[in-house]
Amino acid sequence: MAKTAKTTKAEKSKKAAPKRKKGAAKNSPSPSAAVSDENLLHYYRQMLLIRRFEEKAGQLYGMGLIGGFCHLYIGQEAVVVGMMASANKQDSVITSYRDHGHMLACDMDLKGVMAELTGRRGGYSKGKGGSMHMFSREKNFYGGHGIVGAQIPLGTGLAFAHKYKNDGGINHAYCGDGAINQGQIYESFNMAELWKLPVIYVIENNRYGMGTSIERASATTELYQRGASFGIPGAQVDGMDILAVKAAAEKAAARCRAGKGPFILEMKTYRYRGHSMSDPAKYRDKEEVSKVRKESDPIDNLRDKLIAAKAADEAMLKDIDKDIKAIVTAAAEFAQASEEPDPSELFTDILVEA
Repeated sequence: MAKTAKTTKAEKSKKAAPKRKKGAAKNSPSPSAAVSDENLLHYYRQMLLIRRFEEKAGQLYGMGLIGGFCHLYIGQEAVVVGMMASANKQDSVITSYRDHGHMLACDMDLKGVMAELTGRRGGYSKGKGGSMHMFSREKNFYGGHGIVGAQIPLGTGLAFAHKYKNDGGINHAYCGDGAINQGQIYESFNMAELWKLPVIYVIENNRYGMGTSIERASATTELYQRGASFGIPGAQVDGMDILAVKAAAEKAAARCRAGKGPFILEMKTYRYRGHSMSDPAKYRDKEEVSKVRKESDPIDNLRDKLIAAKAADEAMLKDIDKDIKAIVTAAAEFAQASEEPDPSELFTDILVEA
């Protein structure tokens, strides 16, 4: 995770959690009653780091330095940062191909991630995996998976491993609204509840599965209820509010750690860019995107909270942004200066003799 910014302000606590705004997600737990200024600044830095990293990745893709597919996380930063705010070091994470933000939230090295994006040997998968396929056992990040929905049974298996080892860990298994109709996901739900596995299924509902709106793709759009037939409880969360995400994650994690089985969190979020860099997103109008950015941007909203609480001022936030841009620029320069993999790498890491 990004290094926590220092503040000279005394730590403050909110006396009561704010009421849910009109139109906010249903069943979303109230934000944590007490979050220090230091932690708020930490979350702000993390979300901004992901935003600036993804913007840089978009630039490099446009320059032809990133090949293949590239799915950006811009707009959804509060989901993974809020989830990781409740995580323990033994918890594991697995997600789909929109994965760069998850890697950074798991504290994976920016240089290694960017080098992998650009296909260089200094990348997490030695330059062979690219945007959709990189891993870090050290950080308990198990991908990045290109097959739609395939990460959910794998995440369920990771949860089984946590229970088998009795290590106190839980798995965060992410998928999108477009993947939630996959049959293998419901097989996973059944096993997870049957065996009371410690797994939080996080549905990042950004309204569009590729170019198809959720209303046109799903017979039922209350995705947090998808586990009801198996007895898995769920909640719908304002995924653009990091404090709401954090509160929901804490509730779900507590249930898992108590041995009560899985929990489903539907994060109502939004992606500002197309499905991938090759998607012009003509299926929605610019006014829709502008409205969400103006009213619900997770970074701007937290920025306003910081200023209102006098936890930071404009000058301090500009310095944070400047620092983060420098870190991201250094990662991009490292990636571009790194060598490409030797052709012999095509034949490594494809077979394990056991």
